Amino acid sequence: MSANSAEPTGQVEVVLVKAGRTKIRYRSVLLADDGTRIAVRAPWAGTGSRDFGFVRFEPGDIFTEYYWRDRWYAVKEVRDAAGALKGWYCDVTRPATLSGTELVVEDLDLDLWVSGDGTDVRRLDEDEFAESGLADRDPRAAAAAVTALDELEALAREDGLETLLA
Repeated sequence: MSANSAEPTGQVEVVLVKAGRTKIRYRSVLLADDGTRIAVRAPWAGTGSRDFGFVRFEPGDIFTEYYWRDRWYAVKEVRDAAGALKGWYCDVTRPATLSGTELVVEDLDLDLWVSGDGTDVRRLDEDEFAESGLADRDPRAAAAAVTALDELEALAREDGLETLLA
């Protein structure tokens, strides 16, 4: 493991930052950290249910989340309380950083949803990304974000996200 990794036991606090502010902070269990990819598990951290129209996140849902130190995205496998796969919610982010027990991830607005059966692959929040002004403030990061979304979508449509998470 690298100096920027944690032992695969114990808890990690996931801190999701958006536009310079902490959007959400929640406790998770560290499952693995190989120095590049970090895997954690946490219950749905939202309050109550959130219905997106194509999926509903609710209390009892379990998220197994994968973060990379060298990739511009995070992939969250979502299962209901009984263990049935709902799908994968993918956030386009800057590469993750782990310092002690704090995992910090900067959300760049672009998202991808892939249903559990793989038939529904949809890009999300492209309007928010355009309105964020990232392309003007940090063109390199904006280009990396769009490339990451394209890569995730292609992988979801061609091989399925399971290959990425194995």
